[in-house]
Amino acid sequence: MGSLAPSDLPNGNGKASQMEKEGAAADALTLSGLRDLFQTQKRYLDYFFQNLDLSQTHLFTRTLLDARGTIFFTGVGKSGFVAQKISQTLVSLGIRSGFLSPTDALHGDIGILGSDDLLVLFSKSGNTDELLRLIPCARARGAFLVAVTSSKTSLLSGACDLSVYLPLERELCPFDLAPVTSTAIQMVFGDTVAIALMSARNLTKEEYAANHPAGRIGKSLIFKVKDLMKKQEELPICQEGGLIMDQLVELTSKGCGCLLVIDKEYHLIGTFTDGDLRRTLKSSGEAIFKLRVGDVCNRNPRTIGPEAMAVDAMKKMESPPSPVQFLPVLNDQNVVIGIVTLHDLVSAGL
Repeated sequence: MGSLAPSDLPNGNGKASQMEKEGAAADALTLSGLRDLFQTQKRYLDYFFQNLDLSQTHLFTRTLLDARGTIFFTGVGKSGFVAQKISQTLVSLGIRSGFLSPTDALHGDIGILGSDDLLVLFSKSGNTDELLRLIPCARARGAFLVAVTSSKTSLLSGACDLSVYLPLERELCPFDLAPVTSTAIQMVFGDTVAIALMSARNLTKEEYAANHPAGRIGKSLIFKVKDLMKKQEELPICQEGGLIMDQLVELTSKGCGCLLVIDKEYHLIGTFTDGDLRRTLKSSGEAIFKLRVGDVCNRNPRTIGPEAMAVDAMKKMESPPSPVQFLPVLNDQNVVIGIVTLHDLVSAGL
């Protein structure tokens, strides 16, 4: 029985062919080639900006601004993902919006549409079958229909109450097929309109933060010092006349790394830190057993009020000449009502 020559082995040929293909692909990916792609995409995006009809865009934006009901977005494929993202952006700005799947809409979800609502349909070609089937159903519900396409003569544009044309020179894809430029301009268009609505509604930073309570943006604009400070039994306090060595339990047990030195009315006199303890021990030796907290405490510490923003407390801790790990919290009468630590702020996500 004869043996096969190496050239007759299918697995060997397949592996060699695959390796050659991968090698060729690696050789084809060059820095200059990548630069050319980005420059080409920039040129296609510039074409969009230079040819966008701003009067048409203004009418579209005004229509969304004047909407009495919910602004729904829909689309198929990549355009659907863009539509969903734009809807979520509007929601984050406090604007009633939602994504309506064209497939689910034809199987019951169309019931969410009302006569005060808008339905914005994103489609590159404007001839997407699923969207065209949705049109008569949405119109029967009394919704106002808006087509956003990259075709001036599409079926979708002719069937809607308002049409917006997004100029597209071509896709970056060498076959002019993969929707990479068309989706980019859809996203730029939708998000820019969203910010226009944000400005028109005079949305404040505080209102924006209220819609993002779990994010760092929201926390930095919502949390105040009083929300994060330790208070009452958690406070590491002592009198200025107390011996340093008698305060070690209080200094270490409260987990703040410091003592707040107060008088009988809880007015702040100063602070004494674990760093102060080490320095005093080094400089005084056995004499530390006779020293009182008031003899060595810092009588000019940084402080903050309870209504200050927590993010401002962090900035104050980190400010020159040297950072600190805590701030005593005082009311208007210089009375200690709390302490906020860097650990508290970091744990809160700031």
